[in-house]
Amino acid sequence: SNYPVAGLSSITEFAKTARVSTPTALRLAKKLGFTGFPAFQAALRGEVQAQLQDPIARHQRWSKDAPDAHVLNRFAAAVMENLRGSLKLVDHRSFDRIADLIADLSHAVHIVGGRITMPLAEYFHTHLHMIRPQVNLVPGQPAAWPQYLLNMKRADVLIAFDVRRYDPRLAEFASLAHERKIRIVLFTDQWMSPIAGIAAHAFPLRIDAPSGWDSNVATLFMIEALIADIVDRRWPETEERVRELEGITGRLRRNS
Repeated sequence: SNYPVAGLSSITEFAKTARVSTPTALRLAKKLGFTGFPAFQAALRGEVQAQLQDPIARHQRWSKDAPDAHVLNRFAAAVMENLRGSLKLVDHRSFDRIADLIADLSHAVHIVGGRITMPLAEYFHTHLHMIRPQVNLVPGQPAAWPQYLLNMKRADVLIAFDVRRYDPRLAEFASLAHERKIRIVLFTDQWMSPIAGIAAHAFPLRIDAPSGWDSNVATLFMIEALIADIVDRRWPETEERVRELEGITGRLRRNS
């Protein structure tokens, strides 16, 4: 209720304000992942410093010769705020669990997008398909979905993209997949697609922008961060897979 001042006082004052004992305040800091109360305060001071530096950093990164009202600066401000807000909403441990799930070769991965988000699904599929086998892109036409759903096996993973003006057909597809014990990873917005209610994991990403269209920058960032992490986890296998793929591609080109 008094951020950040309350956390910058002594641990005794902090505990007194919260009406708890000093050991309880120390346990709170440790439960939050810090080695002690001084480490907690150091992180808090870092947050304050970052907030004070933000206006300077923004002007260094944006188009400095354009007026503040120019679309380049307005859009940059919105996109950077979306990215900052998205990172606050995503827990790094949840991110790690999702990366583990997608990198696990014991099951197939299926990817589906909506009318606007299908290019994101295709982009993710293109990269993931090079990293590991058993990656399937579900087409955008709902008429083809039953066959793809039929091929999904228990404990497979369905990665779904669904943002506001949520697609009820996509929600029904996800619901049918959930009934078949398919684990769902959802990329959505801060308002949360209805699919979030049945998803094993969800990325609530900020997409608002000064435009007639929502911004996909934060979503694309999260896709590329996942790709980078999965490649690191499986680099020897990925390197061999890409090398073999290049060899096959080269032979096909020579024979065409």
